[in-house]
Amino acid sequence: MSQILDRRQWLGMLAAGSMVPMSMTACGGSDDNAAAAPPSSAPSRTLAVGSQRIAVYESAGTGPAIFLLHGNSTSSKIWQQTLDGALGKKYRMVAIDLPGHGSSADASEADRATTYSIPGYATIIKSVVSQLGLEKAVFVGWSLGGHAFLEASPALTQAAGFMIFGTPPLPFPPAADFGGAFLTGLGFVKDWTAAQANEFVAALAAPGTATPAFFLADALRTDGYARSSVAASIGTVGYADEVVITAALKRPLAVLGGACDQVVSLSYVQATASAIAKLWLEQVIVVDGAGHALQWEQPARFDALLDAFVASCQLV
Repeated sequence: MSQILDRRQWLGMLAAGSMVPMSMTACGGSDDNAAAAPPSSAPSRTLAVGSQRIAVYESAGTGPAIFLLHGNSTSSKIWQQTLDGALGKKYRMVAIDLPGHGSSADASEADRATTYSIPGYATIIKSVVSQLGLEKAVFVGWSLGGHAFLEASPALTQAAGFMIFGTPPLPFPPAADFGGAFLTGLGFVKDWTAAQANEFVAALAAPGTATPAFFLADALRTDGYARSSVAASIGTVGYADEVVITAALKRPLAVLGGACDQVVSLSYVQATASAIAKLWLEQVIVVDGAGHALQWEQPARFDALLDAFVASCQLV
């Protein structure tokens, strides 16, 4: 059975507001979550993955598993509203900090070139999946996290489904300037000035939207080599062709996008979507008014979409 509800039924529920509206308002200006309480910083546990020490955060729920993975120069704190909310009580949610981010250890000098790469992060994912029994999870990757999940996906043969957002599927080798997929290059710069750090953080949200203090704290905590080594690894370690991967996926793939994303080109993401064989609802789901970090900016809308996607994956 491929779908219990067909595309028209899902879209009708979305448009009627029983889950979340398909389209909201124009960009900008919300401070709703800027003053939200800072996420707790204590991990549930720490896993050993080779020489790496990976911080793990788990929700209280016991339902189907969801593995959440953050983006470049952020941490698992970006998921805290979801982990601590209704979905966290419903589902078994697991989030980790990638090496060099959040509460996970930095990679050693000897390991930087391989660990801080898309294949290196995929290796971390596969080990965490094995250690925590997440083989049948829904894998939700934001930005860099989405790239890492796509890289790992050929090994995740029992996955219920995949969701990515802020993740433009990239061919390999990449086109010049990544084909316009990215709107800023600060995510590849090792050492930031104070102005660059603030610029990077401001770009995570829709224009004019204030960001909470932990966005900047997470960005400054991140090992600068995690940014520069990912960029360098493209010419050494490389990565799997994500256009080919998304076209070949056997499980549902949901692709979301913030209409006001200042980091990734939404038009690029939409242009690549036609090649995705198992694209959920047969389109990129655009949340107007949201920027790159739509899960933090508009948590109720994001959670409703995630809940709907997980439900549909359990029925496939």
